[in-house]
Amino acid sequence: MTTPPVPPPGCPAHGSGQRIPLDSAEFAANPHAYYRYMRELGPTAPVTIAPGVEATLVTDYNAALELLQDSTTFRKDSRRWRALNEGRVSPDSPVLPLLAYRPNAMFTDGAEHVRLRQAITDSFARVSNKRLAGMVSQAAQFLINQFSARGSADLLRDYAQQLPLYVFNELFGCPAEIGDRVLFGISGMFDGVNAEQASQVLLGAVGELVALKRARPGEDITSYLMQHPAQLNDEELAHTLVLLLGAGGEPEGNLIGNSFYTMLTNEEFARFGQFDRALDDTLWRNAPMSNYAPHYPVDDTDVAGDKVHAGELVLVSFGAANTALADRGADTRGHLAWSAGPHACPSKDPARLIALTGLETLFNALPDVELAVPADSLTWRPGPFNRALASLPVRFSAVTPRPAAVPEPAAAPRDQALPYTGPAAGPAAPQLTGRPGRWSSFMRWLTGQ
Repeated sequence: MTTPPVPPPGCPAHGSGQRIPLDSAEFAANPHAYYRYMRELGPTAPVTIAPGVEATLVTDYNAALELLQDSTTFRKDSRRWRALNEGRVSPDSPVLPLLAYRPNAMFTDGAEHVRLRQAITDSFARVSNKRLAGMVSQAAQFLINQFSARGSADLLRDYAQQLPLYVFNELFGCPAEIGDRVLFGISGMFDGVNAEQASQVLLGAVGELVALKRARPGEDITSYLMQHPAQLNDEELAHTLVLLLGAGGEPEGNLIGNSFYTMLTNEEFARFGQFDRALDDTLWRNAPMSNYAPHYPVDDTDVAGDKVHAGELVLVSFGAANTALADRGADTRGHLAWSAGPHACPSKDPARLIALTGLETLFNALPDVELAVPADSLTWRPGPFNRALASLPVRFSAVTPRPAAVPEPAAAPRDQALPYTGPAAGPAAPQLTGRPGRWSSFMRWLTGQ
C-alpha cells in the first residue's frame, strides 16, 4: 500500500485539503520540502499566492516544459483570467501589478508577441558585451565604495539589489530624476507593499522617459526600441520598459544575491573563483523567480493528466521542476530558470553577464569576504514568486574606496543634464527633493561632479 505524502510541518494543507499558500513565511523558510510534497501529489498542486488569489502550480519538469512550449492551449494574455474578470481578485491585491495585462511581450500571444519580442531582442543586440560589462563594473565599484572602508556590509541591500537597477538605468538612458523614481517604483512593486502605488510611479517615470527620448534619442535601449521597425506606440513602449526594468531589477538582484549565497556557503566555489558554476548551481537550486510564468488555458484541458479549466491561473514552479532534476545530477544548462518556449527570457545573456561581472568585481575588490553569521541563521523573504534572502551580512578586510573611472569616449552619452519636467502626476509620486536619490548620487560620482 502506498503511503500518502505528508505536508511539511506548519503547512496549512496538513490533513485539511486546503490549498498550499506560497506567500507564507513557512514556505519561504523551506520551499524545497514543499516542492517534494507537491511533486508527490502529482504534476500540479493547488496553491494560493495572496489572500483570495488561487492558482494551479505546475511542479513536474516535463509537464512544465510541455506547457511552456504549447502556446496554442495555454495563453499569456491575462485578460483571460476568469477570477479577475468575475471580481474574485481584489483590485488592490499585492500580486496584481505582476499579473494584470500590459501591452508588452509578457502578456501577448501570436504575431503581436513576436512583434514586441523582436523589438526587445534586436535592441539588446545593439549593446556590446564590452559596453555592458563596463557599465556593470562602474556601478559595482560605486556601490563597493559606499561600504568598503567599513569592513562589513549587507551584500543584499548594499550591493546585489542595487547593482542591476543602476546598470539598467544607464542602459536605458534614464536622467537622474527619472531614474530615482524608477528605482522607487520597482522596489515597491516587488515588495508588495503599496504595490499599485509603486506601479503607477514606475509607469509615470517611464512615460516621461519615452517622451524625453522621442525628443532627444540617444545610444540607449529606450531609443533603440523607438527606432525599431516594429514601431511600438508610446503605450507599448512604456509597458515594455516596465517589463524590462522590472525584470532587470528585482529578479536580477535576487540572482546576484542568491549566487553570493552559493559562493559563500560552498567552499569549493569560493576558493577557486568558480563564478559560472556558482551561477548555474543557483539557477538550479535557488532560481530568483521560483514560481511565475502565468498562463491561462483557452479551454478546459489537462496538464499531464491533471484537469485545469479555461481562464484558470496556471503558474510554473521553476523551483520545483529544477530541483527534482538537480538532485539527480542533471545537465547544468537544462534548468528552466529562464523559462522556455516562445516566452523564454529574451535577455538571458545580458542578465547572465551582469550577474557574473557583479560577482567577479566584488570578489576581486574584497577577496576575503565571508559570511558574518552562520548560514543557517539567514532568513528568506516570503513571497509567492521570488526566492530571495532577507539579508546577507558579510565581513572583510577594510579597503580604501577607489575613485571613479574615467568614462571611455565610446560610452553611451548620459543625459543627466536634460531638463526635468516634474514628478509623476498624482499622490503616487515619491518626494525626492532635498537629499539626492541613489541614481542622482551615482551619476555625480560617475561624472566627477
